[in-house]
Amino acid sequence: MHAPDFWDDQGIAQKVSTQYSRVKHRHDQYQELASLVEDMEVLLELAAEEEQDESLSPETAEELERVAAAAARDLDAFEEQRLFNGELDSGEAIVSIHPGAGGTESQDWAEMLLRMYLRWAQRRGFDVEINEATEGDEAGLKSATFTVHGENAYGLLAAERGVHRLVRISPFDSANRRHTSFASFDVTPVVDETVAIDIDEKDLRVETYRSSGAGGQHVNKTDSAVRITHIPTRTVVQCQNERSQIQNRETAMRMLRGKLLLLEYERREQEMAKEKGEQKEIGWGSQIRSYVLAPYTMVKDHRTLYEKGNVEAVLDGDLDGFIREYLLQRTSGKLRGQG
Repeated sequence: MHAPDFWDDQGIAQKVSTQYSRVKHRHDQYQELASLVEDMEVLLELAAEEEQDESLSPETAEELERVAAAAARDLDAFEEQRLFNGELDSGEAIVSIHPGAGGTESQDWAEMLLRMYLRWAQRRGFDVEINEATEGDEAGLKSATFTVHGENAYGLLAAERGVHRLVRISPFDSANRRHTSFASFDVTPVVDETVAIDIDEKDLRVETYRSSGAGGQHVNKTDSAVRITHIPTRTVVQCQNERSQIQNRETAMRMLRGKLLLLEYERREQEMAKEKGEQKEIGWGSQIRSYVLAPYTMVKDHRTLYEKGNVEAVLDGDLDGFIREYLLQRTSGKLRGQG
């Protein structure tokens, strides 16, 4: 990076800089953990001496507990790093949320999911960029797409891909009946520009339309939003967040590149499974989790059987337990079939 010609090739330089930042961050984490372990050893020796003299001070016990908790937190972070072995896991992610059948009920659930994942990203310290959000007819959202910037964003969010199910007493039902709603959660890696993906312009159908979300007078007067369909794979992406049609098209093409690369990875994975004689089902579209608000409260992941009773906390972004359990079981080969 200190070479005089390092920035001559902007693409390679940016890639190396990103890699350097990730490695340096991990090295700094290690140094912090090593320092905490040294502090803990000193405190343990001090506590042992005080116990012999029958004079263990509350200050020593409190400091030992604080250092031990910090070391456990850092160790958990390293353990999480071990769970990412995919080629795309360390990168950023583009997330799309779509309501299932059910009109307003499902559209409202889609908006609840969007809020949940935005809150989760905030907790993790990720930066989020809303690419597109189309409001529902009465409430909620017809669709939403956002990009999550940060290390391992794709590896973490890929664990959430699938259909999410909500059971509750409907706020839109005057008879206060219980309703079940579904929404799909899809994740695409953000693809580096240096990755070669062959996209023929003849295979694309590009449509422009007027942005429906908030964005000031500009988006209300121009057809700046862009929807691109890759005809051979029937892959559809759209973006309306940028102020110009050109910017929206660039963002949409970046999303399309990621989706097509992911399709290619899945195809290779299925072919390898066939060669090994494995009955491997990716099954991204299957129901992965239920959020039950009535007649009892419970969030249960059907793949791992991990569950939590505090639904409100989960809907407020407390998802790390579900994600971590999925990654642990996937790595150990204990993951159940999706239900």
